[in-house]
Amino acid sequence: MTDAPMRIHTLIVDAADPERLAAFWSGLLGRPVVGRVGPYVWLRRENGLGLGFQRTGEPKSVKNRMHFDITSPDPPAEQQRVEALGGRRLDEYAGGGFLVMADPEGNEFCVIPEGPFALDDEGRADYLD
Repeated sequence: MTDAPMRIHTLIVDAADPERLAAFWSGLLGRPVVGRVGPYVWLRRENGLGLGFQRTGEPKSVKNRMHFDITSPDPPAEQQRVEALGGRRLDEYAGGGFLVMADPEGNEFCVIPEGPFALDDEGRADYLD
């Protein structure tokens, strides 16, 4: 055993259709698909972090326990691009002030500004106002 800290190497997203989900995230993040092995589809590794999609037999059924925050210089403008790629806005989270979207299989993610933004004491954002 070492005292060296561990690091996140790759994030794996379960998917009913990993090809479709990889295509969505590839278009959104500008990371091309670079590999396919068995039930996995991989996007190009960037900044040391890999992103892959693993075929599963079960559909997504509840809210994710973990989600991605992706940055944009203009989050409201990104909504159209996300929707054109097959995602959708989740209006049930609008009260939190975040732009919460879902990929084609319903996995939630937030589009946040590249720079700082304020949160109130309840954790609500202000960048969409």
